[in-house]
Parts: sequence; structure tokens; C-alpha cells
Amino acid sequence: MLTDIEIAQQANMRPIAEIATQLGVKEDELELYGRYKAKLNQKLFDRMKKESDGKLILVTAINPTPAGEGKTTTTAGLGEAMAKIGKKAVLALREPSLGPVFGVKGGAAGGGYAQVVPMEDINLHFTGDMHAITAANNLLCAMLDNHMQQGNALGIDQRRILIRRCLDMNDRALRNIVVGLGGKINGVPREDGFVITVATEVMAILCLAEDLQDLKKRLGNILVAYTYSGEPVFARDLQAEGAMTALLKDAIMPNLVQTLENTPVIMHGGPFANIAHGCNSVRATKLALKLGDYCITEAGFGSDLGAEKFLDIKCRLAGLKPDCIVVVATVRALKYNGGIPKAELVQENVEALKKGIVNLKAHVENMRAYGVPVVVAINRFHTDTEAELQVIDSCCRELNVPYALSEVFAKGGEGGKELAKTIVEVIDQNAGKESKFSPIYGDDATIEEKIETIAKRIYGAESVQYTAAAKKALKDIRSLGGDSLPVCIAKTQYSLSDNASLLGRPTGFSITIRDLRLSNGAGFVVAYAGDIMTMPGLPKSPAALRIDVDEKGVISGLF
Repeated sequence: MLTDIEIAQQANMRPIAEIATQLGVKEDELELYGRYKAKLNQKLFDRMKKESDGKLILVTAINPTPAGEGKTTTTAGLGEAMAKIGKKAVLALREPSLGPVFGVKGGAAGGGYAQVVPMEDINLHFTGDMHAITAANNLLCAMLDNHMQQGNALGIDQRRILIRRCLDMNDRALRNIVVGLGGKINGVPREDGFVITVATEVMAILCLAEDLQDLKKRLGNILVAYTYSGEPVFARDLQAEGAMTALLKDAIMPNLVQTLENTPVIMHGGPFANIAHGCNSVRATKLALKLGDYCITEAGFGSDLGAEKFLDIKCRLAGLKPDCIVVVATVRALKYNGGIPKAELVQENVEALKKGIVNLKAHVENMRAYGVPVVVAINRFHTDTEAELQVIDSCCRELNVPYALSEVFAKGGEGGKELAKTIVEVIDQNAGKESKFSPIYGDDATIEEKIETIAKRIYGAESVQYTAAAKKALKDIRSLGGDSLPVCIAKTQYSLSDNASLLGRPTGFSITIRDLRLSNGAGFVVAYAGDIMTMPGLPKSPAALRIDVDEKGVISGLF
């Protein structure tokens, strides 16, 4: 059996200029990055403004498990399958972070015969967007420290600095550090730390900015610190936004690549959904809607994280309205939610499946709360038995939700035709009808009310608790007008609760908010639940141990 990278290396890729031509992109609207990658520039956006939009399909999933769910694989395969049934679809996906690539999670380019290529480039440096975001964030940090070193005219309190440096790599040793040591010339000594690049506000801003000027304005609005007198200090007070924008002028352009079957993919931005808002860029999604009859996008981790933030943050801020939501699940993952260890998941266990399928029910019901039609995609494995698939069938009939088996990992687009037809049928049934989509909380709700709505309606919590630090942060955020903003809750992806060990559909639990932060430039408030960390660490046996390159430059071990 071939590995993902071996399949990708055998791909019959078409020159990216041909893919662009297929989409109607003109030569001067394309910035080539070699033969198989390109960026789409502002000229294309300007030309496409008056074009009508296609249909928006959001792919999400149940809570992730060690068994795997295949959300990005399903998304890539669905794009391929749309072409198989004669539909013009454009994918809008996130870029992978290097941290998980060399750690444990893997990349974000799909798998098997439903991948986005060139896979090695995408999972490594791609077109340099991650590095540009890292540089822009760290430039702001350097300018802040330099301001204090050069006399501190603003009176910045080094004990109340909010911005942290970043690195696009899992490195737990950098979570908490002390900088400025070694004498007067080396800066003001203070506590500092790193977050992973995809958790930064700069990443969130890049993904939510409408254009270059909006990007610059948002960067200037980043809240970086407070003064000794308690006044807020923004990036614009340090005059940092111009130089930061210069570093990001190319990164704001979405990237164009393709699937194994040459379906066009716009891949741009990569915030994690457990510690950030988990969606690709607004620019990429809006452009895909203009270029295709169907835009297929995905949001990170389970629907309680990525999809909730897509619907309550991205759609709210960008004026998007999805036409269909696809919830991906596997028999194996549902059995894991039923309490079966990973080593035993290949064995038939109908009772465990019946116990764990409550997780799927929760995600379907949650997505329906937004007024959008839902389709279930069962990512099928060869170990799934007919008895187990019958449990899935009964569950979906009980929920009155259409579902389809997907075999895109093994068969590519051919294995996703049933799913594609089901989604098109659902969308067609609602064609011409006014969208019933609505976020689950209003703009005028308080921060606490927004958090409580998500915790109770999406997670299933009984209550929300706040630490003393969170209560103080709430007061500061409210004084700056944060009540009017949507909320981005950072929590574990493995459970509907903030406790990773509570699988299935837990009840009777409370969500604990330990801290909050105003992402003023991005336009939302981040609430940290449980013990979630913004700088991951490497596992005991990281993927980096298995990655190598031979004398011809061929990479191996990359999935």
C-alpha cells in the first residue's frame, strides 16, 4: 500500500497556469511561484467583484480522535467528486502549520487519493506565508521592546504586555521565558513567551482582512500592552503597522494549487481551531465563490470549534451564508467515543458504536441550530461491517438527516460521487428560498452571554465559571468596547467539554474560563477554557524522526 507522499509524488499535476486558465484567471492576475504554485493578485479581485456567487459548502466533523476522521481528505475528495458529476467546484482550504507536520497531527493536504498537491511544498514552506506572518508578529514585538529600551515615551508597563513572540514550530521550552538579560544594552528584562504562529492575532487578521488597506488598519488596532497609568497601547502607537503590512503584502494574496485530479484549490491562511478561529481567509473563500459554482471549504477540528467559529465569527464579519454543512464521521471514531481503545477499533463492536454515536448526533443537532441544511459524510474504512453501517443508517434516519458513504481516500473523486450528488440535491431543494442562516448569538449580547450561549447550546455545559484573572480581563475588555465583538473560545478539540477525557456527549459539566484577551485588530474576544495551550510541544516520538531526504532531493516519511 502506498503512503500519502508516495501517491502525491506519482501525481500527474498540470502546470498551475493551466489550472488558472480553466478558472478564467488572466495571466496578469497570476503570480507564479514555480510550475505548480501561484498567488492570485488584487487585479483578479477587482475584476471579479461584480460576478455572482456560487453555493457555499462547509465541511466539518465530529470531535477528533486518534482513529482519524478525514475531514480535509473528505473535502479534497468532494471537490474531485463534484468534477466527476459535472459540477464546477473550487476548494478553499487552510495552509498547514510546520509544528504539527514535524510533531504528531500531520499536515493539512488530505490523504490517499484525495490530496492537494504539491503535497511536500504545501506541508513545508509553501509560498512563505507562515514565515511572513511570523516575521510581522516578531517585528511588532521587537519594536515594542525597543521602544521601552529607548526611553519608553509611552510609559509602557512591562508587567502588562499582551503581545508574545511566535514560531511556526512546536516548542514547549519557549512557552514562558525571560528576555532582556545581560546588561543595559540588551533590553529591558521582563517575562515573555512564544505562541505558535497559527495562534497569533496577526494570522487571524490576515484571514479576516478584506484587502491590503483593511489589513494595515487591523494591524494598527492590535492591543499590545497597557501603560503604567492603565491606558491601552496599540500597534499604531508604536507606528508598526506600515512595516508589518510591507512584510505581508504578498502573504495576503491567496495561493492557487490543485488536487490529485486537478481540481482547483485556493489555499490561504492557517489558524488552529482549538486556539484560534480555525478558518481559511475571507479573501480565499470569497474568491472561490466567484470562480466556481460551488465553494467547498472546511473549518478545523470538530464542529464545536471550527464550524462554530466559522458560523459565528467569519460569516458574521464577512457577510457569508453557507448553503450546506457536511459533518464528517467514521465508524472507528464513533466506537472510540463509545469507550473502545484505539487498538481494538478494527473489530466489529455494534454496542460501542451505539454508545459513541451520540457524539455525531450532538454535532448534527448543533449545526442545524444555525438554520443550514446538514449532510452526514461517513468516511468509510474497509474494516467497517454491514452491521455497523446499519447503526449509522438508523441514526441518520432517526435524525432525518441525509447521509452518504465516502471512499475518497481509496478511490479519489469516484469514491465521493454519492456524497457530491447528495449535497447538490440538498442545495437544489433549497434553491430560490431565502437563507435561514443565523449566528446563535446577537451582536448586542454581552461577552458573558455569548460565552454562555456557546457553552450551553453547542458544548452542552450546565454552567460557565470564571477565574479571578478572567474576571479582571473581562473588566478591561469591556472598558475598550469588547462587548460588541464575537467570541472565540480556545479549548480542547477532543471533547465537547473543556476536559479532553470526556468523550461521547458529556453532560452535567461546567466550562471554566481561565483568561480572556481582546484581539482588537482581528475583531473578536478570545476566551481560554480549561488548560489549553497556545504553544504545543512535540510528542515522545515526533514525526520529524521519520522524515528524510535523499541525494536527489526526494523527501520521504512525510505521511
